[in-house]
Amino acid sequence: MRTFYADFHVHIGRARGRPVKMAAAHSLTLANLLQHAADRKGIDLVTVIDGVCPPVQLEVKQLLQAGDLAYQPGGGLRYRDRLTVILGAEVEVAGPDGGAAHFGCWFADLETARDFADWLATVQKNPHLSSQRARVRAFELQEQVVKRDGVFIIHHAFTPHKGMYGNCVRRMREMVNPAWVDAVELGLSADTEMADCLDELAAFTFLTNSDAHSLPKIAREYNRLELATPSFAAVRDALHRRRRHRVAANYGLLPALGKYHRSACKRCGRPWAPGAERCACGSDKVVLGVYDRLLQVRDRVEPVHPKHRPPYVHQVPLEFIPGLGPASRERLFAAFGTEMAILHQASLEQLEEVVGGEMARRIDAARRGQTRVLPGRGGIYGKLVLP
Repeated sequence: MRTFYADFHVHIGRARGRPVKMAAAHSLTLANLLQHAADRKGIDLVTVIDGVCPPVQLEVKQLLQAGDLAYQPGGGLRYRDRLTVILGAEVEVAGPDGGAAHFGCWFADLETARDFADWLATVQKNPHLSSQRARVRAFELQEQVVKRDGVFIIHHAFTPHKGMYGNCVRRMREMVNPAWVDAVELGLSADTEMADCLDELAAFTFLTNSDAHSLPKIAREYNRLELATPSFAAVRDALHRRRRHRVAANYGLLPALGKYHRSACKRCGRPWAPGAERCACGSDKVVLGVYDRLLQVRDRVEPVHPKHRPPYVHQVPLEFIPGLGPASRERLFAAFGTEMAILHQASLEQLEEVVGGEMARRIDAARRGQTRVLPGRGGIYGKLVLP
């Protein structure tokens, strides 16, 4: 088995000159995504979660014809023999009693992704855009993924906007068939300590992904996997812990850095006191934070981690570190190559040689999660407090 780093949730901003993910940066094109993920971030696998959108598929086909992409044995596409690319879709489905949730659907090759796109066009108003509402129940969406031998992921499960637990239901079976769920993505404002307070999640593998809407955000959360080969089939085995394949570690932000960690007033943004009926501004509208929602839906006061649960490493990306500006980051990349190398391989002494003692200690504290955070809320990211 070999070690691979993976981010299974990255969006496309534009393809063939037209928008794909409306909220994503225009610079987040397929070509830029692949190059940035391989050369700057240094990850080994990525899921292009808008990979079934027709304009993105046309660009994938062009890269295959140009030789920049090639079919990977076992499924997936290989980018310049540096990065395995999985094509996926993020699909929005209405909840059974209101709200809506996002789900990830992954496929082994371009042909299967195109076939899924053809079906999706029959239940969506505009299939050229990402994350659009499908006029089906989540059970039906799962059936279509299973029919194509795909992978079905619950996206950012606890967030107040488009999270299954955060926005729709208290129990998984109320919205999806648990037998057809391959993994649960925790989202930026939650971690294993929080999620393992739900007994029904004990059997599932957790994923920590970026949900990147811009190039710098790729791999702000990511996973370490042990695989024989970086293929779609091996990744699916890892999600189910088969044939020695596994997710060996989750790397994520401290949950308090997430912009929906705690509750906030929808009108003025003030922190919402637990149990309060109104804000000091008079509003009764609240954006319920992930932490506060988990207090409502959990069935354990303390987490119980199953034996298969890997470590969750709280880690802060370089971009989040106060005082580490673009010039210093470029010196680090020149010295070590990629962000994965900086976070996992460079010693404290090597960092000191490049950016000096004080900044090196900040980076070391951030990559080991030894930081203090002012919690995020209501769409505003938390703030990092470092020595």
